[in-house]
Amino acid sequence: MRALYNIKNFWYHIIKEEVSLLHRMIRGVTNMSEFKKIQPEQVSRNPFTLIGRDWALLTGGTPKKCNPMTVSWGGVGVLWNKPVATVYVRPQRYTLEMLYAEDQFTLCFFEEGTHRDTLAYCGKVSGRDTDKVKDCGLTVIDFDGAAGFQEADLVLVCNKKYVGELKEENFCDMAICKKDYPNQDYHKIFIAEITAVYQKEKKD
Repeated sequence: MRALYNIKNFWYHIIKEEVSLLHRMIRGVTNMSEFKKIQPEQVSRNPFTLIGRDWALLTGGTPKKCNPMTVSWGGVGVLWNKPVATVYVRPQRYTLEMLYAEDQFTLCFFEEGTHRDTLAYCGKVSGRDTDKVKDCGLTVIDFDGAAGFQEADLVLVCNKKYVGELKEENFCDMAICKKDYPNQDYHKIFIAEITAVYQKEKKD
């Protein structure tokens, strides 16, 4: 009887998870209507303030299982004749595991001055200990197979092209190592092609 109970319990949780995923996908299809696909060069917001001041949620994983972390270091530009985004992640971050595991990730930016509590929370709390998406009340949307959020104002869908790491011996200014890496936890580097940009359409 116990074996039968375990089997029923197993399938109950499987079905529950699949139903939950279906609900999220349905919401995602609906919420995608709020976004318009644009070209990378059509993004009008200043990248220096967008990343360095307003911050972004870097999200690894899939729409079914993902983890966001706040980033304020990074860049966008052109490399290998492609529009690219570069992100830097310390080795102890939980999101790093998901970035390694999947080919895609997203960068989600919010309307200026909004969602500061969410960004602060996702920057200091680890996804190993809690479900940050649930904690922050975020709504996951499937952006071309990558996980993004309905609450975002701008979403960059990125496909990994290069993975590397910063090395102490390559620094020209050793003061940076002393100031920013006292524990020698040098950032991992991800350079990714921006394959799609989604911007939320403004309501009249």
